[in-house]
Amino acid sequence: MAVAAERIQELPQRSETIQRHAGIDRAFHWLTAACVLILMATGLLPHVGVHFEWLSLHWVTGLALSALVIFHLVRSLVWKNIRTIWFSVAELRAHTVGKYSVAQKLMHHAMSLIVLATVITGLLMLKKISTPLLVRDPYVFSLPTWGYIYVVHGLAAVAAITLVMAHVYFGLLPQNRMYLRAMVSGWMRRGDQRARVAGIRSGETHLT
Repeated sequence: MAVAAERIQELPQRSETIQRHAGIDRAFHWLTAACVLILMATGLLPHVGVHFEWLSLHWVTGLALSALVIFHLVRSLVWKNIRTIWFSVAELRAHTVGKYSVAQKLMHHAMSLIVLATVITGLLMLKKISTPLLVRDPYVFSLPTWGYIYVVHGLAAVAAITLVMAHVYFGLLPQNRMYLRAMVSGWMRRGDQRARVAGIRSGETHLT
């Protein structure tokens, strides 16, 4: 009995924190955020009278975002469990609570579609400018096709701005600060996790 008691004392106590985001996930999040903000700034500021050499920075950042998107897709499909970002009927009824709330998953899906739209149209638009990577050929598409490409790119950019504003707003709310801390440090306190589960089951919106 004495030996058993000593072994129990040697066991590590249950940690008061749990890991929510691995380092690679946090790096992806903040690099993607930086790319999106740079693209927004370089795409919008020239239209409101802020003039600078924006084009090169815009398309280079667009290529960086494209690489991040490809990395995320490959990692999600090959090394991650894709079910963690989808939701079940039980989650919709708040009977069970996964790592991410339904609202967070919907935000992820919406932002993913918007970023894909901007990336694909942005890559096509590279043919309109001279870059070291591609030969300029503005006649590769017809004028109506170019019109559709520009409309989709512009609408996706406006939608991205809206979602980013919502994401930042909800992330700064006091009841959601635990998500911001977790995205910085990777860890969440167990007390915050219990409060999160109780809040989602009671119908609170966790959109960050």
